Amino acid sequence: MAVGAVNQQVSLATEVPPPELGAVPSVAIWRRMLHGAGSAIDWLFGLISMVLGLSVLATIPIVQFLSLGYLLESGGRVARSGRLRDGFVGVRKAARVGSLVLGTWILLWPARLVSELWYSSLIINGHSATTSRWRIALVVVSSLTFIHVVWAWVRGGRFRHFLWPAPWRFWQRMRSGGVYGETRDRFWTFIQSLRLPYYFQLGVRGGLGAMAWLFLPVTLLVLASRTAVPLGVLSGLAGALSLGLVLLYLPFLQTRFAAQNRWQELFAWRQVRLAFRNAPIAFWVALFLTLALAIPLYLLKAELVPREAAWLPSLVFVVLIWPARLLTGWAVSRAERREQPRHWFFRWTSRLALLPVVAIYVLIVYFTQYVSWYGGLSLYEQHAFLLPVPFLGF
Repeated sequence: MAVGAVNQQVSLATEVPPPELGAVPSVAIWRRMLHGAGSAIDWLFGLISMVLGLSVLATIPIVQFLSLGYLLESGGRVARSGRLRDGFVGVRKAARVGSLVLGTWILLWPARLVSELWYSSLIINGHSATTSRWRIALVVVSSLTFIHVVWAWVRGGRFRHFLWPAPWRFWQRMRSGGVYGETRDRFWTFIQSLRLPYYFQLGVRGGLGAMAWLFLPVTLLVLASRTAVPLGVLSGLAGALSLGLVLLYLPFLQTRFAAQNRWQELFAWRQVRLAFRNAPIAFWVALFLTLALAIPLYLLKAELVPREAAWLPSLVFVVLIWPARLLTGWAVSRAERREQPRHWFFRWTSRLALLPVVAIYVLIVYFTQYVSWYGGLSLYEQHAFLLPVPFLGF
């Protein structure tokens, strides 16, 4: 009995206690979940900021090539990697720019409100004591707002920086010195990371290449509506056939150009023919969506859009054309990664299925000149390949 009791005590003493399930793992899990939710919200906010930013850029002459260059780069990156997520270039940076704009806009509201009250008092009471007090309040609020906005930008421009000024940290930074030099370096580093010259030149070259393909077919269609029979009929038929032929290649030529950043790729139509053999269904889907999503943009040209609201059609342009660019990049990547052509049945059925898609698009585009504000010149506004608001819209 004594020996058994001793053995039992030894076993109890040497037994490893089970791990305690405290609050630490649960806190870590909740922390990861909150971090993931915050990251997802930040990404969605960046996506919205990117769409709005591209829409605004697309309405500014010359600068609008940045918007086209970005869309080309999105499709090119997907073509290089084969992953659709790679086409959302710089979304995190767009979130930072969006938070700067939104936070600054919110902080300016108190100063705007005080300014309205001061102006109303000036109109009603003239240069009275009440008006003087409102003027002093406006100066104080404007000064504090300016300091808060600049300090939020210096801290990094996240949205939380605009909600709380962190006065103690502000005092410490002012005492330590070197704020201007550090902020200047961070600002220029961020501007350089945006690669604006690269997107601009990509948009210019991609737009020129597309116009080189589209100019003759579109010109023939424009002449068809302004020339008497039978020359008008012949011009329209030649323009429709040549435009349909160009549409079969141009989306993929632009994507290959953006993926390889070589001007020659804009005219390497034989390479597109070979690539089509490897992924005919993917090419059909990409071309169908590219043309289908471009048609609603022609309906927006029935009325002249005021200049201050020009970003609204551009918003529709970005929302519709961006997915088409991504899908075209995916189709090109799919073709590049396959070494053998698909079965002849899929190749020929896809070729035949392309014909009605292109024919319907050409027919719709031709008749849009009769409802567009700019008439026949609107045919040069090929939204699927060029800019949403070209120069003739100004």
